[in-house]
Amino acid sequence: MKTILLLIFVFTGFVSKAQTIDSIYVNLYTDSLKKGTYNYINVDGLLSNGQFLPLDNTVLCFTASAGKFEGNNLLVAKDFNQAKIRIKVEVRDNANLSKEFDMYIKQMPDNERLKTADEIMNEIKQGAKKKR
Repeated sequence: MKTILLLIFVFTGFVSKAQTIDSIYVNLYTDSLKKGTYNYINVDGLLSNGQFLPLDNTVLCFTASAGKFEGNNLLVAKDFNQAKIRIKVEVRDNANLSKEFDMYIKQMPDNERLKTADEIMNEIKQGAKKKR
C-alpha cells in the first residue's frame, strides 16, 4: 500500500509541474510618463499553458535610465528635464525574456479642468432643445 501511495505522489508531482513564462508583454496605460508621480508599468506573462498572468517585481527586474522603481511603479522626479526614459523589464529566472522600450515624458501641464456632472447634463439638455 505504501508503494502505491508513493507512486501516486511521485506521478502527481510530475503532472502538476509549475507553469513557466514563455514570453512577456508590456501593456502601458498611457503614452507618456508624468513627472512627480508614480507611473505604473503593467507587464503580463504568457504562461506555457496559454494563460496570461500579471507579473510584478517578485518575478521581474525593472531598470530605467532615470527615476526610481518601487515595485512596478516608476517615480520620475519633478525636475527631470529629458524627453524620454529607457525602461528595461527582465524575468528574474530567465534573462533571455526581457523587453526594452522608451517612454516619453509628458510635456503639457496637468491643468485641465474636468466638467462636473451638472455641466454635462446641462449640455445634453441644451443639445436636445436645439434639435427640436
